[in-house]
Amino acid sequence: MPEPAYILAAVLISSAVTWTLRAAPFALLAPIRHSALLPYLNENMPVGIMTILVFYTVRHVPPAFTPATAAIAAGFIVTAGLHLWRRNAVVSVLGGTAVHVALASTLPAWL
Repeated sequence: MPEPAYILAAVLISSAVTWTLRAAPFALLAPIRHSALLPYLNENMPVGIMTILVFYTVRHVPPAFTPATAAIAAGFIVTAGLHLWRRNAVVSVLGGTAVHVALASTLPAWL
């Protein structure tokens, strides 16, 4: 059985590490909160992230026409169309995902 002083020291050190790790993002963000970089990143990062996700998604898709590629293409078209129409990332991603899942689960039965 560990000594009470050992347990108390372990609890205090664990609490200090936990508190420091939770406070660190706020302390690191405070100096750049009024920087001109943050509005630029806020405006341009969603497009960059979506581009990375598109390339990541299609990296293993075969170039031939298959039900899987048709579902992916339909999902991309619906996502782009919804985003151009509504300008809402949540609506476009959810709509494109719903179309992709619906087609991917039903197209092989048709072809």
